Amino acid sequence: MVLAASGVQAQPTPAGLWKTIDDASQKEKSLVRIREVGGVYSGTIEKFLDPETKPDAVCDKCTDERKGQPVLGMTILRGLQQSAAHQDIWEGGNVLDPNNGKVYRARLKPIEGGKKLEMRGYLGPFYRTQVWVRAE
Repeated sequence: MVLAASGVQAQPTPAGLWKTIDDASQKEKSLVRIREVGGVYSGTIEKFLDPETKPDAVCDKCTDERKGQPVLGMTILRGLQQSAAHQDIWEGGNVLDPNNGKVYRARLKPIEGGKKLEMRGYLGPFYRTQVWVRAE
């Protein structure tokens, strides 16, 4: 019993370092660090994993203050909070796709005991889901 209780378990929150996986190609794209400050979660690109991504890439298609800014180090997830109705969902914020500059409503849901993260971006009634893998 004591040995089982001392085992390392994945966090049930989206906080941590995540390997992003493209939903279409299934290729590893980047590492995103999600942090929590005062109950609000945000995520920043820490490293590119796709060798085709230029290290000095900028967000040319962004339409907000991120336009022309380096993608590496960019905050792409903003304003997510734990849902009052569903304790396993973080929502209310948005996610930026730096490839097309579009900002989507976002929903995060840790799955498989926190080993993976379902990241869903909404545009109106339509959505796209990626499953990210915890990197640490």
